[in-house]
Amino acid sequence: MKNLRFLVLHGPNLNLLGTREPGHYGHVTLADINQSLIELGDTLGIEISTFQSNHEGELVDRIHQAASDNIDGIIINPAAYTHTSIALRDALLAISIPFIEVHLSNIHRREEFRHHSMLADAATGIVAGFGATSYLLALRGLQDHLRQI
Repeated sequence: MKNLRFLVLHGPNLNLLGTREPGHYGHVTLADINQSLIELGDTLGIEISTFQSNHEGELVDRIHQAASDNIDGIIINPAAYTHTSIALRDALLAISIPFIEVHLSNIHRREEFRHHSMLADAATGIVAGFGATSYLLALRGLQDHLRQI
């Protein structure tokens, strides 16, 4: 069986992890999360590429590029775009690559406006509330899903 290729997308303000609202997001940096994903990917035989942007259009462009990069699965933390971005939703639906929505915090234990996701009903799965471990759980879940289809 071929090695899988996953793209991990991080939305706005996630570049500030480690210092931004540590009560919600902890002290782990984005670099720490990416390194953990790459290490677990190496262990599981999954090639991991990562991308972070504070700009919706850049995230949409990277999603489009995933199709021509032969990406097998996407893990996305859309951050604030979770609740607002029809553009991200449309881009993910357009490329037909399975994706997992990830959140560091449990969005359902936070402000009411954070309870709705524009992506959730299109996602293969959702992992939220486990801090940086949410990403690793998503990686394992996506791998299991793709190995079964």
